[in-house]
Amino acid sequence: QVQLAESGGGLVQPGGSLRLSCAASGFTFSSIPMSWYRQGPGKERELVASISPGGVITNYVESVEGRFAISRDNDKNTVYLQMNRVKPEDTAVYYCNVRRDSYNYWGQGTQVTVSS
Repeated sequence: QVQLAESGGGLVQPGGSLRLSCAASGFTFSSIPMSWYRQGPGKERELVASISPGGVITNYVESVEGRFAISRDNDKNTVYLQMNRVKPEDTAVYYCNVRRDSYNYWGQGTQVTVSS
């Protein structure tokens, strides 16, 4: 069974930093791209960042480009989202995602609140 578990969310001040983690199991982690999504209050869920199996290729939504960094540790079956210089509009539930056999798997999400 594919399982994803996010952690690391919390309250952070504008301009601060936070690192989210997603522990994965139930599939060959090192051969599959991983992604982070988020859903803010009253908004649609949006793709934030994605990373290729080997970690060489990364993509970001324009609003976080240059501030967030996605990475992965294939030895630990974990994907990370480093969030720097956060803004109030980054407030959302952040979800780890993997697409396997044309099906999207999600974790339970971790809440990130950016507020002073």
